[in-house]
Amino acid sequence: MKPRAQIRLLPDGRRLHLHDGPIDLIVEAFGAQHEVSASYRAASVRFVRVLDELCSELALLRQPCAEVSPWPQGAVARRMMAAVKPYAPEYFITPMAAVAGAVAEEILAAMVSAGDLPRAYVNNGGDIALHLSADEQFVVGMVERPDHHSLMGTTTLHASDPVRGIATSGWRGRSFSLGIADAVTVLADRAADADASATIIANTVDLPGHPAIVRVAARELQPDNDLRERLVTQAVGHLTAREVDQALNAGALVAHRLLRIGLIRSAALSLQGETRIVGGARETIMTASPLAERVPVHA
Repeated sequence: MKPRAQIRLLPDGRRLHLHDGPIDLIVEAFGAQHEVSASYRAASVRFVRVLDELCSELALLRQPCAEVSPWPQGAVARRMMAAVKPYAPEYFITPMAAVAGAVAEEILAAMVSAGDLPRAYVNNGGDIALHLSADEQFVVGMVERPDHHSLMGTTTLHASDPVRGIATSGWRGRSFSLGIADAVTVLADRAADADASATIIANTVDLPGHPAIVRVAARELQPDNDLRERLVTQAVGHLTAREVDQALNAGALVAHRLLRIGLIRSAALSLQGETRIVGGARETIMTASPLAERVPVHA
């Protein structure tokens, strides 16, 4: 029998930690105490069913998405499929590319439906779903490398902005990547959308065939992975400034296209100390003011 999900308040007494198998969430709600408590109860009730629901449709969710792919039944799985469908005609992508963002969205929806909250967030390993009521804002940290605890800058999100989802992808992160980006952070209207688009952009920051890049078939690292025989990046050696520029330009070209068609709002692409910000002065809500510590999301 699968162990029960672990649900507990963190020592600060403000944030809720939800853990079940590969899902690990940090949740925080703001507002009157009774409203926050109600939202945490709703999050907990919804959370204990999420992993089993996903596992029941895992075979479908690990299949490459196509325009004719059947729709799954579960709410989280349907969020995942909706996020990756726009990429199906052109790119290899499976619904699993949006799982972290979709789970974060689902738990946040349960919270907001149960409590009157001015602000709330669900952070699923750096993929974040946000709730902001009128005149509220969040400050969100952007990492240059997911495996480091330093920030390259912050993003201030206002209630009037359309962004409600943030996601980061790259070869140094917790998931496999086909590209060589240290990190690609995307802001989008929904967390699942940000998750899928960050995956696509990170995969295209690349130098195919470069001898300094070590790649291994995903199946060798994780036999039941949805990428199967596709080569995923395991190490990136030193690249010249020109090579870094070439790889970032390839990813930025895709990011600009996604921005134009409305799939993302902004993106930051990082590789070996260099960063590209995609989004015009009025479009982007990313900044680059250094901070001393990593704060995934805070007021």
